Amino acid sequence: MDYLIEMTGITKVFPGIVANDDVNLHLKKGEIHALLGENGAGKSTLMSILFGLYQAEKGIIKKNGEAVRISGPNDARKLGIGMVHQHFKLVHNFTVLENIILGVETVKNGFLKLDNARKQVLELSKRYKLEIDPDALISDITVGMQQRVEILKMLYRENEILIFDEPTAVLTPQEIDELMRIMKNLVAEGKSILFITHKLDEIKAIADRCTVLRKGKCIGTVDVISVSKEELSEMMVGRKVNFSVEKNERQPGDIILKVENLTVINKTHGKPLVNNVSFQVRSGEIVCIAGIDGNGQQELTLAIAGMLKPDNGHIYLEEKEITYKKIRSRALSHIPEDRHKHALVLDYNLAFNIILQNYFNKSFQKNGFLKFDDIYKFADKLIEEFDIRCGQGARTITRSMSGGNQQKAIVAREISRDSRLLLAVQPTRGLDVGACEYIHKQLVAERDKGKAVLLVSLELDEVMDVSDRIIVVFE
Repeated sequence: MDYLIEMTGITKVFPGIVANDDVNLHLKKGEIHALLGENGAGKSTLMSILFGLYQAEKGIIKKNGEAVRISGPNDARKLGIGMVHQHFKLVHNFTVLENIILGVETVKNGFLKLDNARKQVLELSKRYKLEIDPDALISDITVGMQQRVEILKMLYRENEILIFDEPTAVLTPQEIDELMRIMKNLVAEGKSILFITHKLDEIKAIADRCTVLRKGKCIGTVDVISVSKEELSEMMVGRKVNFSVEKNERQPGDIILKVENLTVINKTHGKPLVNNVSFQVRSGEIVCIAGIDGNGQQELTLAIAGMLKPDNGHIYLEEKEITYKKIRSRALSHIPEDRHKHALVLDYNLAFNIILQNYFNKSFQKNGFLKFDDIYKFADKLIEEFDIRCGQGARTITRSMSGGNQQKAIVAREISRDSRLLLAVQPTRGLDVGACEYIHKQLVAERDKGKAVLLVSLELDEVMDVSDRIIVVFE
């Protein structure tokens, strides 16, 4: 059998953890090959080795049967390998067009030539139905749009092997369908795709073959058509997974959160992003805000969290007005949408991230001095409880952890706090089925303890399974 890419015996070690342990992966030309595994199973590491971001300690990579050395992303690009990373590599104060051509610009007499590039990018976006505004700043567009920019970056460089790292983690169901269609188009045009995921429905819908990793080891490669979702999840997690959320009837109590006539206007074009919105959330219930991404969820949740000033309206938490006020951390727990921007200090270790909003509590400080033993003890407890995979325990630098495990750390921190309202924005984004099952149980447990839970989710299954009441937002 002729393979386009062969990765054989790949081993990669980080401090305290073997990320890839003698892994084999073979990609055929013109196939969509899924790479499935739990958070921290070593999927992104393996693809980062193929893209040249890491060097393996052991193993061989071949392209079209010939051994190749990939010592950096530029080597990968020369071999026609492109990658869309889980956390996008975009320059936020550059435009869409500038990001797409970055590194392969056309320059004449020291001046940037954009006309041809613009034409080419617009042609690509039309051909693959990836509608974008080339002049929009990255900081102003939705996460789904940012992903389109990343895909166009690969297409602009004429890559033939496309690596997608968790491409649907940040997308709505409609955008996911759209992406699936785009991927099928790409394969029809002769591209080959490696697709990192832990969403079983997507693998069944689109992949030809699937390689499963568990704790750094290769469990096997299967033809997708011949296995069930249950078999895949068992290969991935090592046990049976319950796909439905079990919960008792809600017992709603007092009104905890009240939002009245909230309006947020877009400063650029003057249109309302949140348009005269009112609702309330009681203790002992999970209320979910559902809708396609970009319909004001982000602005609404940031306004509730006190991070964005609304143009009109009022927000009350337990009858106290909190509109654009620094909320005492006791009252509100917030799992934000963008974990890197609003939830973590990536260069701090895990223990310090876990006490970020609580470091001043008596349990963690005395007379202004941090009680390090107590901090690490508390972090160790949460690491075990939430199964956060980290090479060096509580001392692991957060940046070095997988995206899913960073997410688990945020969820652990926010749920462990004794607040009245839990504002959870896409809490299971980028998490595997085993972790999603656990987080859903935790949300229901928080509700049953009498907390008010406001969930924002783009996953229709999650919306239907977890919520007691649903609010749909549109424009």
